[in-house]
Order: sequence, then structure tokens, then C-alpha cells
Amino acid sequence: MRLTVIGSSPAWPNPGSAHSGYMLDADGSRVLLDCGPGVLGRLRESEMWPEVDAIAITHFPLDRWGDLVPWVWGSFYLATNGPVPKPALWVQPGGTAFLTALGERLGFPDMFERTFHLDEYGPDTPFEVGKLTVTATRVPHYTLQTYAFRVESDSHALAYSGDSAPSQELVEAARDADLFVCEATLLRGELDGQPRGHLSLEEAIEAYEASGAKRLLVTHRPCELPAPEGYELAYDGLELDV
Repeated sequence: MRLTVIGSSPAWPNPGSAHSGYMLDADGSRVLLDCGPGVLGRLRESEMWPEVDAIAITHFPLDRWGDLVPWVWGSFYLATNGPVPKPALWVQPGGTAFLTALGERLGFPDMFERTFHLDEYGPDTPFEVGKLTVTATRVPHYTLQTYAFRVESDSHALAYSGDSAPSQELVEAARDADLFVCEATLLRGELDGQPRGHLSLEEAIEAYEASGAKRLLVTHRPCELPAPEGYELAYDGLELDV
């Protein structure tokens, strides 16, 4: 598998950075994990319209899914030599109803169904995207329904935290992964809300060490906070083999 970081900002954008978007490629199969504001424009820097097999959304704060909306408008109105690709869109249980209600407010109740092949994943139930197998694990994030993803291809595995408070569920999602892409939004855990919803850098490292994962990539890190010492920090355009 090859990971390309399309966007790596926290809920507010770092200067020049898109919000969350992580592309995984394996043997011609492509899945985009989250699609926050700025991700579509970044993708269009290398191709007129993105060709992906699927997009999987961890949860529904705007920084994780906001560019699904311009994806719709481009699919409707982009002048090309043929129809634009229609990828699968995997969302959490109840996510289809959420998108329908959103469409009612933005112009077309079925706007997302017309643009994507909509489906809902189930907790701990793998789904396939070509050569890739994706498993969603529910993790705590304030009072929101939120999931971490584990993506596997052949004998390789990537874990992606989405947004999560410290939890055993997150540790298990990353168990023995080749690469753990983990958010570290906070300066200190005690600055978080109640119930908890994010990780400090120290808590991200603790989750990584407890999981037995081979490599940690820190992401969703505000530029105002110190960079991790001894660990890799995600940035837009970073490419890694998993």
C-alpha cells in the first residue's frame, strides 16, 4: 500500500494546508479516508477530476467531510469529455439519512446519491474496496458517533485514528499495524472537553506504544503546537509506503 497525505490540518486549517484527507493505493485500488475542505482542490492539482474507487468518512464534523459538497457540484456541472467517475461513499450507520437531510438544505435531497454509490459500514464489519479491506471501529469522540479505520492489503495494515479520546478501542484498531496515522490535536489532555474527544501528543504516543504498531505518523496537529520529537509529522503531499 502507498499512503499519500492530501490534507493534514486539525479542525482549523494550518497555513496552506487542507483538512483531513488520506489516499491509499494498492494494486490499482484507491480509497480516500475522509474528505475535508481543501482536499478536492489538492486532488485536482494532479488530475482533472479525482478517480477513486471509494471515499470513507470517519464521522461528520465539517473538517472530515466538507469537500463532499463541491464534489457533488463538480460531478453535476463539470464540462468534460465524458461522465465523471462515481465512487462508492461509505458512511457510518445513519449517515445516508444525514446526507439526505443535508441535501434538502443545499438544493437536492438526492444530491449525494446522484454523485456517489452510497453505503453504510457497520462497526467491526469489514468492507472491500478492490484489493483493500477496511474495518471501522467505534471510538469515543465527545458525544458523536465516530470511527477509526483499519485498512489492510495482503499482509500490510494501516490504522487511522480519525478523532478519538484515549481508549482501548483505538489501541485495538491499531494493533500491530505497519503504520498508525494518529491525531494529536491537544497540547495537554486536561484541556479537552468532557467527555473527552481528542488526544495530546503524549496520549497519541501512548496509544501507539500500547498497540504494538511498527510506525507512528502524527497528524491533525495544530502548527501552533510543538512538532513531535522522534516521530514523523504528517504534511500535505507526504507519501509513504506501508
